[in-house]
Amino acid sequence: MTGHPPRPTRADYVAWRQVTTRWRDDDAYGHLNNATYYELFDTAVNAHLYDATGLDVRSLPAIGIVAETSCRYFRELGFPAPIDTGLVVERLGTSSVVYRIGLFQGEGDEAAAEGRFVHVYVDNTSPERPVVPVPPEIRAAVEPLTRP
Repeated sequence: MTGHPPRPTRADYVAWRQVTTRWRDDDAYGHLNNATYYELFDTAVNAHLYDATGLDVRSLPAIGIVAETSCRYFRELGFPAPIDTGLVVERLGTSSVVYRIGLFQGEGDEAAAEGRFVHVYVDNTSPERPVVPVPPEIRAAVEPLTRP
């Protein structure tokens, strides 16, 4: 036993979105640049919030700021094949949401990478940005993504 969680599969995620890779996403070694993985995580989370709420989440009185991110890499991704992003909520707290995002390319069932993405909600109207509860619109959008 290595102490690492098992490699995630498609069955581990609830919501799906497909993104198109671009020529510029690949680095000099011919695979997806590490920074692009984090852009995909951010896009998967925020696109879901926009779609599920029907709102520009940036205009809410409380906004989610990224407090933590990480990525586990399992195999290379790259241009020109599209990438399927799977999304699940690992934890829905009082003032934070922890997401896991799986990246898949091709027909395989195992993730090529998995990201962890933490939103902490803060007051969007205060310069001090105190931590506040997750807005009801956001809570309603992410509750269906939780796993028992």
